[in-house]
Amino acid sequence: MLIQADLHTHTVASTHAYSTITENCRYANEIGLKALAMTDHFTMMPDSPHLWHFRNLRVLPRTICSVTVLKGAEVNIYNYNGDVDMDEKELKHMEWVVASYHKYTFAELSQDPKVVTDGYIKLCQNPYVDVIGHPTTDYFPFEHERAIKAFKEYDKLVEINESSIKLKKGSATNVVPILNLCKKYDCPIVVNSDAHFWDAVGTVPVAQKILSELDFPQRLIANADWDSLRERILKKRPHLDI
Repeated sequence: MLIQADLHTHTVASTHAYSTITENCRYANEIGLKALAMTDHFTMMPDSPHLWHFRNLRVLPRTICSVTVLKGAEVNIYNYNGDVDMDEKELKHMEWVVASYHKYTFAELSQDPKVVTDGYIKLCQNPYVDVIGHPTTDYFPFEHERAIKAFKEYDKLVEINESSIKLKKGSATNVVPILNLCKKYDCPIVVNSDAHFWDAVGTVPVAQKILSELDFPQRLIANADWDSLRERILKKRPHLDI
């Protein structure tokens, strides 16, 4: 398998997803994953769970079906100032944070790559954000080189999102130049499923094929090895019992 941890997955708590955390973890265990991040949408998304979902994540066991569970969220970048819809008080309690632009949280989208890039660079200054979610989307065109340099500088992981590149033509086109720049600037990535049903968890054949064709270094795939990923997580969140 290409990855040992899937760091962007959804459950029935996000109502456009269709599986429970137990179903996701059961399948993750069956295919050999060691860890899974539960990252349901935060509250600005129309179908997001209530705030209590995130405040009550502590009731979940650390492992489910022998898979380590990171209790996190996919937060929304809701403007071009890099602001996200989860405040610092809540962010402090998250164990994994994916931050994504979503068209549903914008009244008007900018097609100016500089504007979008400025937002990404300001987002990088948020210490709680771990991953830049599905940056390949056409809805938010950005200056690839300037942004990748910033992601590297601020140690933000660049997500290669299987669902996005598999289902969206723009993402399938944009992923190659983004990966080439990550390779050029030694910027680490994560390869995630963005699963909305259990049988998609940990399954990333399209991304794997592209990475192979580009001869992308495995050492830059942060979730290819759970032990090194675990060290990365504990460096930032030493209190976690993982």
